[in-house]
Amino acid sequence: MSTSQNGAQTGLQSGITLPADHPLATADPNRSTAASPLITAYRGSTPSRTPVWFMRQAGRSLPEYRELRQGIGMLESCLQPELASEITLQPVRRHDVDAAIFFSDIVVPLRLAGVDVDIVPGTGPVLGSAVRTAADVAALPELTEESLEPIREAVRLTVAELGSTPLVGFAGAPFTVAAYMVEGGPSRDHLGPRTMMHADPQTWDALARWAADAAGKFLRAQLEAGASAGQLFDSWAGSLSLSDYQRYVQPHSTRALSYVSDLVGRDGQSVPLVHFGTGTSEILPLMRDAGASVMGVDYRLPLGEAHRRLGATPGPDGRGAVPLQGNIDPALLSAPWEVLEAHVREVVEAGRVAPGHVVNLGHGVPPSTDPQVLTRVVELIHSIRP
Repeated sequence: MSTSQNGAQTGLQSGITLPADHPLATADPNRSTAASPLITAYRGSTPSRTPVWFMRQAGRSLPEYRELRQGIGMLESCLQPELASEITLQPVRRHDVDAAIFFSDIVVPLRLAGVDVDIVPGTGPVLGSAVRTAADVAALPELTEESLEPIREAVRLTVAELGSTPLVGFAGAPFTVAAYMVEGGPSRDHLGPRTMMHADPQTWDALARWAADAAGKFLRAQLEAGASAGQLFDSWAGSLSLSDYQRYVQPHSTRALSYVSDLVGRDGQSVPLVHFGTGTSEILPLMRDAGASVMGVDYRLPLGEAHRRLGATPGPDGRGAVPLQGNIDPALLSAPWEVLEAHVREVVEAGRVAPGHVVNLGHGVPPSTDPQVLTRVVELIHSIRP
């Protein structure tokens, strides 16, 4: 049985300590991330400075990224370790953010497993053929440990350059990945997967389990190789009703996160796990109960209200409020500075109600964003006392 399979079955009971040279396990102060502002806030304590990073900070908003990517496809960029590492590092150098986010895409595990998928410019992920029947699911190839080596190598290269700045690992949540697979590409309303849940629940369950296992293995490879935290990203979960999420999706997100819930650092504390989705205000407690230690909040819900909803509804394990991540409105990055500054200050102040707060956007960095604005936002956040 592989460590990934073991993690999925045993979860927190294993308590596997990360390797001695891991940033959360090392005693080297120049490489340890355990006391970094990001990890401190993720664990519910007061950091030395208010931590901030941005989803999609590595990408099209940076001219150095566009220059580096010329003539190279998106998935090819993700699977070349040196290139993926360099792209991951670019915004850390430019913006002085408190974390790097691993440069990848939610369909990278599919490509590594051997699924026919590509990212079409202007469209997004497109599969060679949709996955809509029990036979289609049964024919899906398994994501092997060997196929994940380019990911581990990219993480190792990145962590070697980051020093005491943490790397956040990344994986697409089972529902979002399975939704792409059922539709064969992007969709506005995700009718295909939502129909399959009810019309053919056994096939849906098998597909979502496949996606959960792929996400869990993908995330574990990053964490074992040196990432200091992990984020499960559910782009489309906001399209679901509360009951559909609880019945058809939450168990699979739990399975994905269970692959990494047994990993602990040198201090015996678990690796922080963030769960984020867009349009998920009504299902935040269920997303937390899937196994997250930090909840990402999109721009639609004030942080104070997110804290109230989470704190007032303890999960099965008795937990209530958790540290929060978010939630600057990306649209305001192009607003006049005085408008953006006031909004950023409101977000930082609102986050004080939570046990810990990492400032981020309420979604990803728009490609049209002026990089100088992001740098200025980081400087502003760092000037505000935690």
